[in-house]
Amino acid sequence: MLPRSIRFFVVVLVATLPLRAGLEIRTDGLELGPDSLVQDGVPAGQLQGPFEFRSGIIKNTVRRYWVYVPSGYDPAEPANVLVWQDGQRAVHPRGSLRVPNVLTNLIHDGSIPPTIGIFITPGNTSAHYPDDLGMSNPNHRWQEYDVLTPDYARMLIEEILPMVGADYNLTDDPARRAIGGTSSGAICAFTVAWHYPDAFRNVISFIGSYVSIGARPPADDPSGQWSAGGQDYPALIRRSPPKPLKIFFQDGSNDLDNRWGHWFLANQQMVKALHYANRAADEASLAGPRFEEKHVWTDGAHSDDHGGALLPEALRWIWSD
Repeated sequence: MLPRSIRFFVVVLVATLPLRAGLEIRTDGLELGPDSLVQDGVPAGQLQGPFEFRSGIIKNTVRRYWVYVPSGYDPAEPANVLVWQDGQRAVHPRGSLRVPNVLTNLIHDGSIPPTIGIFITPGNTSAHYPDDLGMSNPNHRWQEYDVLTPDYARMLIEEILPMVGADYNLTDDPARRAIGGTSSGAICAFTVAWHYPDAFRNVISFIGSYVSIGARPPADDPSGQWSAGGQDYPALIRRSPPKPLKIFFQDGSNDLDNRWGHWFLANQQMVKALHYANRAADEASLAGPRFEEKHVWTDGAHSDDHGGALLPEALRWIWSD
């Protein structure tokens, strides 16, 4: 029999091989490029906000949001819509995402249509949104982002979009609406589209938390029942007919592995589940839509950095047709 130390090494090696075997891991082109930076001669859009908002659907919370309006916006033409979670990070001018810069540059070069951006923070249980939070997460984040219930989607569709739409001409075509985020913001974006594909059909998911953060056993749930979490999505996808969703995934092989789950493995499970759902529908000659996905695996950790570098690619792919 092998010595215990060697046996342990073999077990660890075998356990980690499936996470990398056969996977294409991108290691270059993962820094912010010109599309993410302020460009000379490119007319900047206008970033308005932050505005404070209290929801009637997610009660006892307050949040902030920003609205990006592209240069040359024509109110006579419905604009595409991009909604992004953790808005405080999305609009940071020196952050990893710099979403307004990307929109400005891609609209200017004709890669994507004129797009209104809406950047929303999670809620905080306070009278007003705290001024000292900075880039930190408000205290009601997982309760909104990591659960599989439709409350956040309803707040967005029934409250925030009509509010912004009172000032700007937003498209109601779900194929021209995209929603994105990183980490828990990514699973939140997927949940919105999963529940309401007739409102959003495009998802950008960076380092998505498709793990058990939002899951609660009966002893921890006032209803006395199991509350689903992100780890349940692959099973739901496999047991449901495909939806007309287009999803761009990014995750890193050095993402988190903790009590909630293994992020990189969870993202691979999501992609595999989408492929299975399409294949099962094809084999059953099931009429209707199919999932469309693109994934980029990198060597990154649990950080917005690689997603930010890939955001121009993701937006071009989302609206390539």
